[in-house]
Amino acid sequence: MRFGLLMASIGLLVFLILFQQTLQSGLITSFVGAIRHQSAPVLVYSVDGRRNLQGSVITPDLQRQIEAVPGVGHAGKLGQGTFSVTAGGKLTSAAIIGYQSEGLGSPTTLTSGRLPRADGEVVALASAAGDGFALGDTVTVQPGGLELKVVGQADQIGYQASPTLFSTYPTFEQAVHAANPDARSPLPAVIALSPAPGVTDAELVARVNDAVPEADAVTRSQAVASTPGVAQVQQSFRIIFLLFGLVVPLVTGLFFLIVTLQKANALTLLRAVGAPSSALVRSLLFQVALVLVVGIGIGIALYTPLAFQTLGSIPLSFQTGAVVFWSVLLFVLGLLSALVAVRRVLHIDPIEATTGAGLGR
Repeated sequence: MRFGLLMASIGLLVFLILFQQTLQSGLITSFVGAIRHQSAPVLVYSVDGRRNLQGSVITPDLQRQIEAVPGVGHAGKLGQGTFSVTAGGKLTSAAIIGYQSEGLGSPTTLTSGRLPRADGEVVALASAAGDGFALGDTVTVQPGGLELKVVGQADQIGYQASPTLFSTYPTFEQAVHAANPDARSPLPAVIALSPAPGVTDAELVARVNDAVPEADAVTRSQAVASTPGVAQVQQSFRIIFLLFGLVVPLVTGLFFLIVTLQKANALTLLRAVGAPSSALVRSLLFQVALVLVVGIGIGIALYTPLAFQTLGSIPLSFQTGAVVFWSVLLFVLGLLSALVAVRRVLHIDPIEATTGAGLGR
């Protein structure tokens, strides 16, 4: 009963850790998945934009300066806006990201259909298919009535936790004018770059930042990590992971220390009749390993069916790397936590069996 309860407790803790890990990944992906899973290796914001698509504006003069930097292979405009749209018969909001050139801002996680080839065609976030963004559906920008046909779907391209559409840059401009007929032609939020042959992404970033003071160039991974709000989310979850991660070895170590103390007389008698300390230690470590393996297995079994669900507007996914990392880490920490109990076993004095003094007395 005690061992079963310990296994169940470890399983529940492992489940909570893995679920929180998946929730963190889903939250970040729903906010910046569109940046992480677009094809441009380097993005250039305006300095005032603070690496935020909604706050950055690239003027024509700034664009020319960026494109003139040595080492730039190809460049293209990238625009973003949030629009009121009708999808599935309901009025909702959606983020539309327009890219000028395929390979410089186009989505990289296409699961069905194709990329836009003509005006009025879009790729939609796959997890929003049930809300009127399925392949073949028509999304209407309000109040102008511009119709956008979904010709492709891609995973993990959400932006600002909204249904997200990728389109050509002309379609993005049409959406801006449909939502506000009095609006001027929209300026791009960022310039997407690819380096020339022989130039790395990091080198291109350094060259642009050195040559153009008003530009803020970053690699794709840097753009994701430095988007406002991402670091705060990660920091909050790290505290949760730390607390849950410490509980597993503490519970395991304390449990086996108590068991060792309760079995003090029996262990002392075994040593007195010739049982070597190494055999007792191996038995103890086998029990610890068995409890940890079964407990971690229970946690993974509970986690797996939930990892493929959608929590509200947040799509979840099975985190293989997290499962391996936490399984190994918790197993090692659990074994280390048993060293206190091992130390008690190693300090057993067989002579105490003749005096009636058990371990710890």
